[in-house]
Amino acid sequence: MTREKLLEVRELKQHFKTDNKSVIKAVDGISFDIYRGETFGLVGESGCGKSTTGRTIIRLYNATSGDVIFNGTDVHRTKSKKELKAFNRQMQMIFQDPYASLNPRMTVKDIIAEGIEIHGLVKNDAEKTNRVHELLETVGLNKEHASRYPHEFSGGQRQRIGIARALAVDPEFIIADEPISALDVSIQAQVVNLLKELQEERGLTYLFIAHDLSMVKYISDRIAVMFAGKIVELADSDELYHNPLHAYTKSLLSAIPVPDPDYERNRKRIIFDKDQYDPTNSELREVKEGHWVLCTEEEYKQLIK
Repeated sequence: MTREKLLEVRELKQHFKTDNKSVIKAVDGISFDIYRGETFGLVGESGCGKSTTGRTIIRLYNATSGDVIFNGTDVHRTKSKKELKAFNRQMQMIFQDPYASLNPRMTVKDIIAEGIEIHGLVKNDAEKTNRVHELLETVGLNKEHASRYPHEFSGGQRQRIGIARALAVDPEFIIADEPISALDVSIQAQVVNLLKELQEERGLTYLFIAHDLSMVKYISDRIAVMFAGKIVELADSDELYHNPLHAYTKSLLSAIPVPDPDYERNRKRIIFDKDQYDPTNSELREVKEGHWVLCTEEEYKQLIK
């Protein structure tokens, strides 16, 4: 069965100029596809460019160069207000910090209903109220929460409000930008399970951005590993986890704790030497079907043996 591409990213670059005129290559020529109905994980340490990638895809930043094709339309060449409005409804974002991403002066009802009003999805206030109540119940809250303010909720509850806000306009695609990193470990699994349930119920497609590779593996169908603005490895979730090929991916996996005292006692961390790493003459090459690694021609020959 042929899978349908919902999002195509081609040679995307996002460069920022600093005050001293130097250039930070936050995203430096990356390419990948996301298929309808899948969860595509984007993982890497802080500063690798993964959040910038998500924000550039959704047009919070204008791309330095490259293409983002969503549903057959080039996002960064969309100009008319009508086209932008349609795009903003199809693609939504769940932000990392549930404390900073909700307006403290707005009630939960107003926060969730903002997109509903902008896109004219209801005829009157009664319909709007009903829709907000439905969304709250969908994310595990109740309708009595609608009249409250963000400061009255825990971090996990606030993130559920953020999820309800993203769902309010019936998007096809959601970028979840480290949606659990600010939450207690006990709450993280609840939020991830909610996202999985919503995906099954609503046929959603996710770009799930995180630095925790074990959680990304749990939710993702395929994973791209990012380092210094480039994708260094991309493969199916199980394949990447059990057969990592790039040195940086191996170092990330070696850092994941295992609930086994004997294993942990003898575990050896693989250290990735960033100072010695030189990606010159490297490009993303397919070493086996669906498994891509950033490597030189010589490294590629070794990997396919």
